[in-house]
Amino acid sequence: MRGLLKTLMASAMALGLATPLVAQDDVIKMGTLLWEDLTPITGVTKRVLEDRGYTVEVTEFSEWGIAYAALAKGDIEVLTSHVDYVAHDYWDRNKNRLEKISPVSHGLYQAIAVPRYVTIDSIEELNENADKFDGKIVGLEPGSGLMREAAEVVEEYELDLKLIEGSTAGMTAALKSAVDREEWIAVTLWEPSWMVQKYNTKFLADPKGIFAPPQTYYWIAQNGFSDTKPGAREAIASVFLPLQDITAMNAAVKDGQTMDEAVSDWLDEHADLLSRWETIKSYD
Repeated sequence: MRGLLKTLMASAMALGLATPLVAQDDVIKMGTLLWEDLTPITGVTKRVLEDRGYTVEVTEFSEWGIAYAALAKGDIEVLTSHVDYVAHDYWDRNKNRLEKISPVSHGLYQAIAVPRYVTIDSIEELNENADKFDGKIVGLEPGSGLMREAAEVVEEYELDLKLIEGSTAGMTAALKSAVDREEWIAVTLWEPSWMVQKYNTKFLADPKGIFAPPQTYYWIAQNGFSDTKPGAREAIASVFLPLQDITAMNAAVKDGQTMDEAVSDWLDEHADLLSRWETIKSYD
């Protein structure tokens, strides 16, 4: 019986069938921020790596500075970030200790938005309609990149509306209340967000180009990751999620699913795509 087992194991190794057993010993330390655009990307990529036999440990961070410090030190190995604008300062500060793996999505946009029934289309039209907006733009947490850009917009366009600092929850509640009553409201918002779909909003044109253009999401890693774990790098680089799919997963969560359930449903619906992602070079 022992001889038969050894023979079978040797045959499996010769055929490459034992690869998952070796890969299961590999641990990928992944970081993420608990934001609705990053959580689906992390969830899908985690599952792709696990299907390749890796063990993925996810560490959650509250803000970019802490996450980038952890990545540079090696406390985590990979992280999704927007290195061109939203987190550019952190990338620039740490780039000599980091590497880009691949783009994983594209289209993040942050600006001032209004419900589609509001009959203006540009930031330049806000002043002449300030009374309809109760003289304010409802904002988010102070210090965020979106709020910094919004403050610059208020100054550059010489807006008569006050930018109100608050919280994402407070802005969401104000937007829902206004939409329920079909009242005019201007908010700081981003895409992808379930709110864009739920409340049927539109972004106001920014002729002066103060808000950053649509941004790309990248998987980034600590220097040397691609050399030491080339198989994991190949698997990570195979993943690309359209922005509308990220939005749809978050909408499902808002409707009562857990993120794990939303990710599983997405994976089930895209089984053919996953099989294509798996056709990657082997390093075993």
